Amino acid sequence: MAKETCIQRLQKYLRENGVPFETMAHPTVYTAQEVAAVQHVPGEQMAKVVIVRADERNLMLVMPAPHRVAFDKLKALLGAKNVRLANEEEFGDIFPDCDLGAMPPFGHLYNVPVYVDKALSESPHIVFQAGTHRDTVKIRYADFARLAQPTLGDFTTHP
Repeated sequence: MAKETCIQRLQKYLRENGVPFETMAHPTVYTAQEVAAVQHVPGEQMAKVVIVRADERNLMLVMPAPHRVAFDKLKALLGAKNVRLANEEEFGDIFPDCDLGAMPPFGHLYNVPVYVDKALSESPHIVFQAGTHRDTVKIRYADFARLAQPTLGDFTTHP
């Protein structure tokens, strides 16, 4: 039997937890801002996933697509000495069923703690990549928060 893909795993997980969702296919794009544009989704609703290393631990940050990580704020929130963007070699193996850079914001499914910027929590719905550079999922933010149980914080800047 073929190994379950990320999007199949994600859809199964959402169904098992009673979460209504909408999947959408689009042309191959690689950044959250590009996905928002091709899906005609406001950037503030497009959830961008960034993996960082905080004192040698991988953490998943989830924020609106147009936002950038404010490392000073993040270090204070985490109480960490060293925080930097993780490189692909440091996290590629953690998400074996996902295309690199297209991880969904459910880090807990991969044993990676999830931190959400408060700006994203203000959106009624969020859209995120579903393990490929061609597929997205739209769900209510409240359902995402219920399942992912993220730590909420203020760690981004809006350009």
